[in-house]
Order: sequence, then C-alpha cells, then structure tokens
Amino acid sequence: MPIVMRLDRVMADRKMSSLELAEKIGISPVNVSRIKTGRLKGIRFSTLTAICETLKCKPGDIIDWMDDEEYIATFGKLPDSD
Repeated sequence: MPIVMRLDRVMADRKMSSLELAEKIGISPVNVSRIKTGRLKGIRFSTLTAICETLKCKPGDIIDWMDDEEYIATFGKLPDSD
C-alpha cells in the first residue's frame, strides 16, 4: 500500500519551481525534491501546512494512496522498501 506524492503535479499546475517553493516555505530545494519524489521517511505537519498554504491546496492534492495492484499498473513495480 504505497503512498504516492503528487507535489510535482500541483506545482506544475501553479507554475511554481522547486526553488521558488523552497524559498517560500523555508526549506532547502533538496528537501522539496525529496518530498516530490517520495524519497523521505516522513514530513512534518508544519511543512505540509506551509506547502498547502503556498500552493493553495489540500494535503490530499499532494499525497495519495494506491493499493499494490493500482501502483503496479501505474508504475510497473512496487517502490523499494526500507
């Protein structure tokens, strides 16, 4: 049951770059990249709140859940487990 990050889509809809988002919410561009790709262990609610306020979206717009079958159908394989 993978969690899928959709931050890249919301940023594209808002025509906002990673650097611009990072500056507006006060985190590094590297951390924005990690959030976009889902290569993180967790996200602070304060960061999630800042992202949603800046992008004028809801958490569900940037974080999604798929069951294993749907994920495999979309991405070809399950994400690497840590």
